[in-house]
Amino acid sequence: MKILFFFLVLLFSISCFSQRIAGKVFSNDKVPLSGANVFLDGTTISTSTDENGNFVIEYDPDAKNTLVFSYMGFENQYITNLDLKKDIVVYMEIAKNTLKEIVVGNKKDIFTREQRLKIFREYFIGETRNSAKITIENEDDIHFKYDRLNHVLQAYSDKPLVIINSYLGYKISYDLQKFEVTFGSLSIYSRDVIKSYYAGFSHFEEINNSDLILKRREEAYKGSQINFFRNLANGTWGQDQFFISKNNSDVIPENCFKVSKQDNFTKVEVISQRKENGDKKFVASYDLVFGNREESRVIFDVKTFYIYKYGNNSNIEDIIFTGKIAEEKIGEMVPLNYGIN
Repeated sequence: MKILFFFLVLLFSISCFSQRIAGKVFSNDKVPLSGANVFLDGTTISTSTDENGNFVIEYDPDAKNTLVFSYMGFENQYITNLDLKKDIVVYMEIAKNTLKEIVVGNKKDIFTREQRLKIFREYFIGETRNSAKITIENEDDIHFKYDRLNHVLQAYSDKPLVIINSYLGYKISYDLQKFEVTFGSLSIYSRDVIKSYYAGFSHFEEINNSDLILKRREEAYKGSQINFFRNLANGTWGQDQFFISKNNSDVIPENCFKVSKQDNFTKVEVISQRKENGDKKFVASYDLVFGNREESRVIFDVKTFYIYKYGNNSNIEDIIFTGKIAEEKIGEMVPLNYGIN
């Protein structure tokens, strides 16, 4: 992954009201790229460059999104910690396309591609009632590697995955950075999975916004991971929101978290639990119930983290969910900017 540095140029334009950020995209040999895609990770916010490679995009610094640049035949570029006082100049490099040489062609593979795809869909798309309705248009671009020594299945793709979620009315472009499923033995079956993880950059495009679709999106958002973090940041608990408990007893959220609002984020300090049976593997863990029906568990392996405007946060790898929330993967995902003006 390449994090770009900013270059100050004369064509600077910014409005403190609209919070627009501008820039220009070139190939590595300084040729302006027309039609390059520019989007904020995990959102519906996007634009494309004009015939001279120029772009302008809305950006909210409180959201802490990564700005992604993509162009056919070139390596994606990523910018974090955007500075609204500076214009951006991006130089894109031609894609090397060495992936297949690394992960394809192992004739000793003991698991079929169909078996690997099944596990991939289960831990990437999910296994909810809607997951069967979701398609990956370029499934052939997914390549696999199985580490026999560590019992880890990895998935890769040279190209962004094009995901059609007709149930929620979204077309998702997903740049898969990492996908790993770890098994407790030499296996390809979900019953033997001990942990899974995926990460990447995504862009959402609306393809249907009927009343039924809008209702489904609201249902998908309620009880979701970003709903939880927004609730935590705003201190919204109870009623039709999240209840938090421990060992079947309700707990007071203020006794679990110290939450303080900062200028551009919410700081959350997790109050350490008294360890039981000498367990020192995590800071704290709680049971969650949403709407008196959806049960999950959250495990904090970090003492301090930060929640940003959209409900994204600084330490997602250190906060683990099980239960209902863990089941809701790409197939139930709404954009980070869902419900936020």
